[in-house]
Amino acid sequence: MSDLPTEFVERLKQIVPDSDWRQVYGSFQIQKPLVLRINTLLTNTDNILAALCNANIPYRQVAWKHDALIIAPEYRSQILNSEQYQQGLLYSQNLSSQLAPLVLNPQTGEEVLDMCAAPGGKTSQLACLMQDTGRIAAVEKIKARFFKMKANLKTLQHHSIHTYMTDAVGLWRKTPERFDRVLLDAPCSSESRFQSNNPDSYSHWSLRKIKETARKQKKLIYSAVNCLKPGGTLVYCTCSFAPEENEAIVDHILATFPQQLTIEPLDLPIANTQPGLTQWQGKHFHTTLQNSLRVLPNEFMDGFYICKLVKTAPTLADR
Repeated sequence: MSDLPTEFVERLKQIVPDSDWRQVYGSFQIQKPLVLRINTLLTNTDNILAALCNANIPYRQVAWKHDALIIAPEYRSQILNSEQYQQGLLYSQNLSSQLAPLVLNPQTGEEVLDMCAAPGGKTSQLACLMQDTGRIAAVEKIKARFFKMKANLKTLQHHSIHTYMTDAVGLWRKTPERFDRVLLDAPCSSESRFQSNNPDSYSHWSLRKIKETARKQKKLIYSAVNCLKPGGTLVYCTCSFAPEENEAIVDHILATFPQQLTIEPLDLPIANTQPGLTQWQGKHFHTTLQNSLRVLPNEFMDGFYICKLVKTAPTLADR
């Protein structure tokens, strides 16, 4: 039936509604198009669309996000080598990942933390949403990924972004309750990026790996909450389907700070979603986890989990 790990497929069947199974399972079998985000700090949509027309590159504009374009896979090389891409007017960024900055909804002049920021696509999107005002701290601990991020952000020419090569796990000790908003796109098992015809995409997968990753995610979300000002907003997201990396992580931080955090309902402009799980394999999660959302993969989007938390009171006063 599939070259994907059998246990992964069986787990996925327990998560995805029957009515969506064919779409979700089929998404692992296809080559997805290139999705571009227009760098609105350097150009505008009209200029980019005109350039694509002049180059005879067909495109599809995303109805709910006019600065996002879908390009057929056969034009990938032409786009990535184009003058517009090389100059930072365009950036390749999956449509699902473009949801996270929209949900965080940063405002002009705010101080924002992007905790595991490489390769910098969402960081750049935050700067565009904030009109390159305020201050964005982009943190990445892995050296190679950090310098890749720095190179990308240099091309994109944002002035409000400051980069730091450090481990975000201990960041709360240096910047306690400082940021207006925090984005934590946590390192995960990357299950949504599996491709049936590419064993390298899933050869690392195991339940043991998921459990190891979840331990790191718990430390990261603890740091994220403590870096956040009271009244601030935290978005936690992953590109994994595993409840151990998603709802269980949020459930854990809610249990750690039961009086200081609430999960806000999400209203995304897409139909391919399901509510967050409130139970998994006999374990029950906080009922408000149903306010989080799972983006179900389709021909344009990868699978994605996203949760928006608001910090209603200090978390460090008595700790």
